[in-house]
Amino acid sequence: MQNSNIDAQYIKDRKKVSSLILNVLTQKMSVLDALKDYPRNLADPTLNAAFHALVHFEADEDLRNSDVLYRDEQDAYLEDIANILSDGSALPYNIIEEYNKYHKESLIYPNIDRKTVFKRLKKMINL
Repeated sequence: MQNSNIDAQYIKDRKKVSSLILNVLTQKMSVLDALKDYPRNLADPTLNAAFHALVHFEADEDLRNSDVLYRDEQDAYLEDIANILSDGSALPYNIIEEYNKYHKESLIYPNIDRKTVFKRLKKMINL
């Protein structure tokens, strides 16, 4: 019974992320707002990879503005991710592993507050 509850939550969270990504792509929502509303499910590797994809989307703003082909490719990639997640499916292993190569742990923090922000900053600057 417990596993079915977890699976149901994963499906619900993935569908929500699909909607968030599509809202970003259609400019109904900023990336920052999408990340604020992002599910705090740290255990789902699919949600972690999709989170990374959204963060990269935001970080690549200058490149997206100067390179139309890059922008179109990145938009199509995010749309593919949203389409996979739209029915609650997991992302393919290769997509998840692409992000895991560079990020060993989730970028998603369960709570955004002063303590977690300082913890992240300390880790990033190796204090």
